Amino acid sequence: MTRSLRIAIVGAGMSGLAMAAKLLRAGFSDVVIYESADEVGGTWRDNTYPGLSCDVPARFYSYSFAPNPNWSANFAPGDEIQAYFVKTTSDLGLRRLIRFGTEIESATWDGHRYHLQTTKGEHDYADVLIAATGVLRKPQIPDIEGIAEFCGDAFHSARWDHSVKLRGKKIAVIGTGSTGAQITSALAGVAAPLMLFQRTAQWILPLPRLPYSPLSRTAMRLVPQLNRSSYHLYRELMERIFGRAAVEPGWQRSAVSAVCRLHLQLAIRNPALRQKLTPPDDPMCKRLIMSASFYPSVARKDVHLITEAIERVEQRGIRTTDGALHECDVIVFATGFDARAYLRPMDIIGEDGRSLSEAWAHGVRGYRTVAVPGFPNFFTLIGPHSPIGNHSLIAIAETQADYIVQWLESMRSGVVSSCAPSQEATDEFNSAIRDVMPSTVWTTGCNSWYIGPDGVPETWPWTPAVHRQMLAAPVRAHFHITDGARA
Repeated sequence: MTRSLRIAIVGAGMSGLAMAAKLLRAGFSDVVIYESADEVGGTWRDNTYPGLSCDVPARFYSYSFAPNPNWSANFAPGDEIQAYFVKTTSDLGLRRLIRFGTEIESATWDGHRYHLQTTKGEHDYADVLIAATGVLRKPQIPDIEGIAEFCGDAFHSARWDHSVKLRGKKIAVIGTGSTGAQITSALAGVAAPLMLFQRTAQWILPLPRLPYSPLSRTAMRLVPQLNRSSYHLYRELMERIFGRAAVEPGWQRSAVSAVCRLHLQLAIRNPALRQKLTPPDDPMCKRLIMSASFYPSVARKDVHLITEAIERVEQRGIRTTDGALHECDVIVFATGFDARAYLRPMDIIGEDGRSLSEAWAHGVRGYRTVAVPGFPNFFTLIGPHSPIGNHSLIAIAETQADYIVQWLESMRSGVVSSCAPSQEATDEFNSAIRDVMPSTVWTTGCNSWYIGPDGVPETWPWTPAVHRQMLAAPVRAHFHITDGARA
């Protein structure tokens, strides 16, 4: 007996599009994607700040099933990545599946399927619900006194106001993470001056952005195997170096650390400035910043690195705790995102009327990055504990999507009606994470957004290869399953 499944995906960003493409390739036709915005792309749609680029090599930061021979450089700029997602959506026939401008307010399991309600009051249902809402999507602005009093322009990096003219303006950038580093590199020499407010110094790995020649792009188009080989080469390099460096001691971690420290020593000649830019923790404990231009930008005379804490914002600028007023025309908050937002504010109601918010009230916990106990036929992409700290998110999403498709094929065949991981299997998985986490670099003494409320990092503590192996096939003994005959 073949069962018809209605599958709802929440989010048309990178992971949601990957899931939809995998479903169509597997022969599932009743698929709908709910997207609150008016275009695909997720973070690459929302972030348009100057200097935006990906810190994963472009030929690997692509779908394995949709290679792009036309990348302009080894690290692609943000608008080019967004264009890739828009084009891929059209090329693979995914646009017809998407309900743009539609946000899911709640999804309630009735024992057989999910009842969906949108913020517009519309209703739908789904036999299977897949969350593809991403990780870093809800901008976070620090609670600084007086922000509303500022007379200039102020905005978060993920909500860039392109109507604001920047050349010759006094610009303050708050935050020195990856986004702050990219914005600083782009606006150094544009602002007059640029003031960079640093709370904690970050380690920088000097990976230069190198353009691809027209000849190389032509070769990639004419010989597709070259592009596929390039994808696998970059995957091997990332997994063998960064994939291991973050999670286990060895030459990879030592090499990355040595390069970061040498880069700081050679790029910043001023001892006082170098001291300010020297992090108190080990490289990779926080998210490593990939940039060959940040240090030269900070060393410019028209760029001022300010390490005194911010006391408040005033009409004319930012007052620091040393009493100094740093006058500015524009304030940019490069202050990151709420890393615990996940699906919120969407409300998911599982078995026994229990909400996902209640299940995660004391910390985010999931089963092998893809499912949550007590929530049948509900799957997550880039969910809790995914290897976001040492791998390409596209590769992670594809691994998870392939795993989910296997469950859906069992449902379509009538063998399985519903499934949810057991609490025991989920606890065992989370216990294993805690046991091995001390060997990772994320527990070496820094305070990062990887750290959960209980002080334990919430990311993946093994190599990306272990993630693929763990999701190679469902372990039915780990799940509560309602078979098709009893449904």
